[in-house]
Amino acid sequence: MKGEINTDLEFAYGSGQLDPVKAANPGLVYDANETDYINFLCGEGYSNKKLQLITGDANNSCSADTNGTVWALNYPSFVVSTKYKVSVTRNFTRTVTNVGTPASTYKANVTVPAGISVEVKPSVLSFKSLGQKKTFSVIVMLSALDTEIISGSLVWSDGVYQVRSPIVAYLY
Repeated sequence: MKGEINTDLEFAYGSGQLDPVKAANPGLVYDANETDYINFLCGEGYSNKKLQLITGDANNSCSADTNGTVWALNYPSFVVSTKYKVSVTRNFTRTVTNVGTPASTYKANVTVPAGISVEVKPSVLSFKSLGQKKTFSVIVMLSALDTEIISGSLVWSDGVYQVRSPIVAYLY
């Protein structure tokens, strides 16, 4: 996708054409549970009343322990916002679950434009069984961004599966 043609970049992908066979067997999944979403909503400033209305549970409430951030949600995308010409570094921690081949090794491949650099730690995830979970960090470093939006991707590949996650940086 070319930025000069489609200024929405990663946001313009939409769902594309769905391949049901690949969708049913993705290789890796980013699991997020109810607690992850409660922490996210608390971090977004939801009141206890709104949180309880959404979850349907009168026992849920926001506190310092549940005050999560947008970037802490175990979601398969990485988005960083910044002000014009302000450098920023954001560290994302994600956990993936192996639902592909029991014994598999995934290698990270990052593609990003100038102005953004990304480090993945570890850059190789080795699984011994189905259902096994691995945690990794993605460190996104923006030099003084002067473009409205730039994007790239992280692709985990084991030679059979390719699990793609967008990386987006934009000005606010």
